[in-house]
Amino acid sequence: MTEAGGLQLGNALGLYLHWPYCARICPYCDFNVYRPKGDDEALLAAILADMADWRGKTGARRLASLHFGGGTPSLMKPAWIERVIDTAERLWGFEAGAEIGLEANPADRARFAAIGRAGVARLSLGVQSFDDTVLARLGRDHDAGQAREAIDAALSAFARVSVDMIYAQSGQTVDAWSRELGEALESGAGHVSAYQLTIEPGTAFGKRAERGETLAVDGDSAADLYEATQDLCASHGFPAYEVSNHARSLADQSVHNRIYWEGGDWIGVGPGAHGRLGQSAGRGRVATTARRRPADYIAAVSNAGSGIAVDGLERLAPEDDLVERAFLGLRVIDGLDLDHLLATTGCAPDAGAIDRMVGDGFLQRAGARVKLTEQGRLLADRVTREILP
Repeated sequence: MTEAGGLQLGNALGLYLHWPYCARICPYCDFNVYRPKGDDEALLAAILADMADWRGKTGARRLASLHFGGGTPSLMKPAWIERVIDTAERLWGFEAGAEIGLEANPADRARFAAIGRAGVARLSLGVQSFDDTVLARLGRDHDAGQAREAIDAALSAFARVSVDMIYAQSGQTVDAWSRELGEALESGAGHVSAYQLTIEPGTAFGKRAERGETLAVDGDSAADLYEATQDLCASHGFPAYEVSNHARSLADQSVHNRIYWEGGDWIGVGPGAHGRLGQSAGRGRVATTARRRPADYIAAVSNAGSGIAVDGLERLAPEDDLVERAFLGLRVIDGLDLDHLLATTGCAPDAGAIDRMVGDGFLQRAGARVKLTEQGRLLADRVTREILP
């Protein structure tokens, strides 16, 4: 368990709001997203009512993070964003140093100043690429020039800015990717998220891959691109603090994501939003899932006061809680605190397997803490599976 901005994130409470609408659905995206259909205000009312219901469940705890995700929450009216922030303040209040963040598309740059005035302090900008050909292939609704304009607008409107990039597309070379990543690192943003393209079943890319089309690079090329990413980010003063995330300083790191990675609690409101609550040792956390379709979510809140799906409330078994915490926590550069893991789940990873992974050069151990080596980060999921009982 670590601190970020003075917050003990392993004991923190976050609020995640899922705004499911997108002007265009990207072919690689497997999130719960929909085209806008004119019922946005009804959805906002449902989310605010759901938040009030959640306040009764959580009791008097302050929020370390409020994050607007999606979907494309930069499509929300700034006045609505302000209403959500004001409601969260009234229901829970915010910890000192709490983060209020929002995910945005470059095409919505004209709204950035108003979104900042509404109370958002951190913007995650979905640039994805500075190559117009790549952006078209990824189905984005902006070009490289608009991405650069959006970064400038974001830097003027928000205290902290993150640039999101995607790499490891078929045919991409280390040199080409390095030029794009270098531009992101030199843009003035304090945070860069660099994600490898994954082909998910059910997406447009997934269906094309099933027909035999090659859309992502092979494993060896992906490893080369990943290593180039780590080297370039480090040389620009953006060390990795998670497998895919790089920050110029502690203050630039994402509190919202660190709550996920480090086993804190978070409330999920909005269609399809997930949440985790509960820190009782040996009992496992409660996992929650809201109804996916906006109309169903709105109806559920109206009829029952809560957007949770019929089968959307589950107490995780201790073993499942361990698995989830290990897969997320080992991705963070600080690694896993085994004592904290035992205290919160009542379970522990396989000590013998940890020793083997240390001997093979995939893990490092210092007291009760284990973390991935540079070699181990290339095989993060595989190493995690090896140490789980």
